[in-house]
Amino acid sequence: MSAQQENESDHRTAGRAQGRAAAVGGRARRWLRRWAANLGPGGMVSAGVVLIVLLAALFPGLLAPGDPTAVAPAQAYQPPGPGAVFGTDASGRDVYTRVVHGAGQSLGVGAAATAIGLGLGLLLGFGAALGPRWLDGALSRVIEVLFALPSLVLALLLVSVLGAGVGPSVLAVGLATAPGYARILRARARSVVHSPYVTAARLEGVSAPMAFVRHVLPNTLWPLIAVGTLGIGQAIVWVSALSYLGLGALPPSPEWGAMLNAGRLHITSSWWLTVAPGLAITAAAAALTMLGRRLSAVAPA
Repeated sequence: MSAQQENESDHRTAGRAQGRAAAVGGRARRWLRRWAANLGPGGMVSAGVVLIVLLAALFPGLLAPGDPTAVAPAQAYQPPGPGAVFGTDASGRDVYTRVVHGAGQSLGVGAAATAIGLGLGLLLGFGAALGPRWLDGALSRVIEVLFALPSLVLALLLVSVLGAGVGPSVLAVGLATAPGYARILRARARSVVHSPYVTAARLEGVSAPMAFVRHVLPNTLWPLIAVGTLGIGQAIVWVSALSYLGLGALPPSPEWGAMLNAGRLHITSSWWLTVAPGLAITAAAAALTMLGRRLSAVAPA
């Protein structure tokens, strides 16, 4: 092959690669525009806040390169200013750095509690919706009894039994939220199971396990994922509340609820010790809640 033919072949290969890259980029832009239109301005702002919280949780050193546990007693109780955006605490630790580094713990425990609640909700919900009538009746009664108790009160009851600490508080919040997920999943799964397209698939000879994988599972899990996004915000608030009561993470942990607990005695003299983590909890929970509501609104019927 001559040099000219090799150059023409290289140009064709490069042209095909550029064409594939342009096609992928075009599909990505269309996907982003469609989701931006579905979420709306409020949903996009919430998604932006969630992305910032995720960045702080995964790479806190990018936003706050300092050490959240480094003490400097000579700089204690400094109000917010150029040297310390959110001020300093009783040990001279930078509150901004602690809030950023605490995002990983607060978001992590909220996500872990939601995962526990969703996992148990899947077992109870699918068992009640797809099992025999006696199992549906038994699980439905259990779900109704647990659902009748306020989730935070149930979490406090479980923590009193399991003991204080991060692990027990995460488990308690997860168990307390499971009945709500199970109730939603049972209703959704029963609706999908008795839908015309599932009935048609069964009449065409599709086996029950295959119909479950093809139709029931995807049409049931998407709404639950949207509700789970909303639930992470609620779990962050509840786990932070347990830490504030001294039943979860304890100082000097930078977890937001523990920071609230540490600053509550100085709220009149050093207000920034509670305002900064309180704003972080409010912003994260509100953004996740709004994003979850928007995802629920655009979820397939």
